[in-house]
Amino acid sequence: MRSTTRSASRKAAASSMVAAAALALVGFQAAGQTASAATPKAASVVTCTAANTALTVTDVPRPINHLLLKATNTGTKPCFAYSAPLLRAGADAQAPVAWADETTPQSVVTLEPGQSAYAGITTNSPDGEGGSTEKTLGVIFVDKKGNGTAQEKTLKLPNGGVFFNGSAVVTYWQDNPADALAW
Repeated sequence: MRSTTRSASRKAAASSMVAAAALALVGFQAAGQTASAATPKAASVVTCTAANTALTVTDVPRPINHLLLKATNTGTKPCFAYSAPLLRAGADAQAPVAWADETTPQSVVTLEPGQSAYAGITTNSPDGEGGSTEKTLGVIFVDKKGNGTAQEKTLKLPNGGVFFNGSAVVTYWQDNPADALAW
């Protein structure tokens, strides 16, 4: 009788394992179908550029010597705001404003149509070298590889001009203005 009970128990256990494996396989196949169904939507997200966003730059009361750059998606598709913008402070700038690497967000900022991303700009500090008052700010978005996109948008700086020196930096794109200005 014991051998009959053991045999029945083994058959039941084997049967349960086969059923569990079959369910796992079905679940795996379903997950694969879901992932492939999500791929076309992910493919419809484009890179944010000067052509599909509206850009503004404003002076902020705090922290001092800061500007807030705002990019609003004006397109019909979501767009990725990769890394940080390339900024040219003034028409004669020799190099882009440095990126504040410590502000890298956990993920790429995705802008649905009508949504905005923000970058904080520190224009100067007492320990910065040189400097001059600039009237314009050139903005270029970057792609997934960190290369500048083709179009530059030139913005007028507030207050008739802003002083920039060698300590100027810009944050990575953030999904809210508080994070862009918090560092």
